[in-house]
Amino acid sequence: MGLFDRIRATAPSGTNGGKPDTSGQNATRLIEEGHAFEAQGRLDEAMQCYLEAITLAPNPARGHLNRGNMLLLQGDLTNALDAFKTAIKHKPDYAGAYYNLGNALLGNKQLDEAVASYRHALEIQPDYAEVHCSLGVALKELGEIDGAIASFQRALQFDPNLAEAHINLGNALKELGQLDMAVESYRKAIEIKPNLVEAHTNMGIALQELGLVDGALASYRQALEIRPDYAEIHNSLGLALEDLGKFKSAETSFRRALEIKPNYAEAHNNLGLVLQDLGQPESAETCFRRALEIKPDLAEANYNLSVMFLKLGRYAEGWPKYEARYHPNFKGRNVFLPDVTFPQWRGEPLTGKSLVIFPEQGFGDEIQFARYIPLLKAQGASRITLVCKPPLRALFETLPGADRVITQAEAASLPVHDYWTFPMSLPLHFATTIETIPTGLPYLGVPPERLKQWHNRIPAKGLKVGLVWKGNALHSNDVNRSLPGISILAPLLSVPGVIFISLQKGQGEEEATAPPTEQPIMHMGSDIQDFADTAAIVAQLDLVICVDTAIAHMAGALKKPCWVLLPASGTDWRWLHKRFDSPWYPDVMRLFRQKKTSDWSATISDVAKNLKSWVDEHAHN
Repeated sequence: MGLFDRIRATAPSGTNGGKPDTSGQNATRLIEEGHAFEAQGRLDEAMQCYLEAITLAPNPARGHLNRGNMLLLQGDLTNALDAFKTAIKHKPDYAGAYYNLGNALLGNKQLDEAVASYRHALEIQPDYAEVHCSLGVALKELGEIDGAIASFQRALQFDPNLAEAHINLGNALKELGQLDMAVESYRKAIEIKPNLVEAHTNMGIALQELGLVDGALASYRQALEIRPDYAEIHNSLGLALEDLGKFKSAETSFRRALEIKPNYAEAHNNLGLVLQDLGQPESAETCFRRALEIKPDLAEANYNLSVMFLKLGRYAEGWPKYEARYHPNFKGRNVFLPDVTFPQWRGEPLTGKSLVIFPEQGFGDEIQFARYIPLLKAQGASRITLVCKPPLRALFETLPGADRVITQAEAASLPVHDYWTFPMSLPLHFATTIETIPTGLPYLGVPPERLKQWHNRIPAKGLKVGLVWKGNALHSNDVNRSLPGISILAPLLSVPGVIFISLQKGQGEEEATAPPTEQPIMHMGSDIQDFADTAAIVAQLDLVICVDTAIAHMAGALKKPCWVLLPASGTDWRWLHKRFDSPWYPDVMRLFRQKKTSDWSATISDVAKNLKSWVDEHAHN
C-alpha cells in the first residue's frame, strides 16, 4: 500500500486567495445557496445557483471558480479546466483560481502545467500556504524531492497548523529514507487533526519499515477506528501481522479487505502469501491466479505464483513465471538487467556463440546454478564468461566449462558477446524438471594451493563436523532462517566423539570463541577470506551442519554430506514442500525442518539425536 499525498481540493469558498469577495448581493446570495445545496449533495441545484451567480455578479470570476469545483466533483475535468481558466480571464490576479486550476491539472497528471499554475498563484499571493503544499505534491510527483520538501516547509512557515503539509512532508522524507523524521511529521499532523486517517496510515507504514511493527499495528488500528471500511488499511494491517508471524490474524485482515473491495488484486496476492505460510498451497494458488485475473501485470503475483510452483516441484509451470523476479514493476526485486548492448539469451542455439553469465541474488544462488555451465559448453558455446561476486572467484575457477571467471568490477570492460543470461534463468532454457535436474556431483573443486594452506590446521583423525548457525543479516528472511545464537546448539555440541569446527563468518562468528558447553569448538571463521578457503576446510570434514545459507550449496556442490536446518516460515522454494532430502544434491543433503516458527528446540534436539546415531555408526566402521 502506498502513501497518501494530501491536497486541498478547492480554495476556501467565498475567498479571492484569502481576500474578501466584492460580488453583488444577489450573486452572493446565489453562491451561498449553491454551497448549501452542495453540502446536501444536491449538485444539480448547486450548479444552477453558480451559473445564475455568474450572470449577476459584477465580476463573475468567483462563480466560474465554484462552477469549476462542481464540475470536478462530477468528474468533468475538461469543462472544469475551462471554468478555472475563464475565472482567470475575468480576474487575472485571482490566486484561488490558479490554485484550483493547478489542482485539476495535478489530478489529470499534467504535472508541469500544474506547477506553472501554482507558481502563478504564488506570484499573486506568496503567503498562500495551501498552494505551497500542492506545489510540493506536484514536484514530488515529478521526482524533485528536494524541491517538494522545500515547498512543504514553506507552507508550514505560513501555516504551522496545515495538517496536509505535515503529511506530505512526511511522505517526502520517507521517500528519502528519513523514516524517523517522517514519523514525526505524521505525529504533528495527527496532533492538528486527530481523525486524519491518512496520517495514521502513513505513520503505520513508516513504523513498519523501521521494524517497529507493534507501533505500526497501533497506527493501523487507530486508522480503522476512524474509517473501518478502508480496504487498504486492512491490507496493511495484514502485512504487519504477517511480519509478526501471526498468520491467522493476517488472513482475517486480508479477507476483510477483500470483503470491502473484492477486486483488490494486491490483497488477493497477500492473502496467497499468508495461506502459503499456513500450509495451504492450493488455496494460495487460487489467490495468486485471482490477483492476476484482476491485474495481469501485477509482477508480485506472477513471482509469488512461480515460487509456489517451484516449491511444489511444478517446475514446468514455475520457471517461466520466475522470470518476473527482474520485471521492472516488481517492487521487491533485487535483480536488475545488466547494462550491455548485446541481447539476453532466450534459448537460441549456442553452437559457435559466446555467452556471459551475470550474477544475481545471493552466493548460494550462484553456487547452486553454476552446475549448468558445463551443459552450456556441451551445447557448443565457443566462449563462456562467468561474472561473479569477488568471494566466489577462486572457487568458480575450478568449474568445468567456464572459459573465463571475472568479478563484477571487471565486467565494466567486458567485450561484446553474442548473448548474456542470468544463472537462475538456465533451468527455464533447459526445461528442467525434478527428474532432469543436473545432478552430477561434485561440480566444484578446491584450488590445490588452498587445500595445502588449510591441511595442517585441521585434525587428521576424528569425526569432524562443520557448523554454521547464522546467514547474511541482510537476507529478507534472516530473522526466521538464522538461529538466535550458538547457545541454542548446546544439545548438539554435547554429543561426544565429534570435533566441531566453526565455519561461521560475519554475523555471529565471535560466538564460537565462547561455546555454551565444555565441548571446545575450533574457530576458523575469522581466518576465512573467501569461498575457496571455506571449500578447502569443508573438503576435509566428514559432515556440515548449517542453516539455509550458501555453505549448504557449497557443501552439496563438493559432494560433502550436509544437514540443513530449515525455518517453518519463509522456507525457500528450492527445498521443495515437506521433503527431507534434496534432488539438487542427491545422497548428500538431509533437511531438518522447524516445526514451529521461532522455536528451534525440537529441531536441534532431533539433529542432536541423529548426530549421536551418526557418530555411533561411524565408530563401528
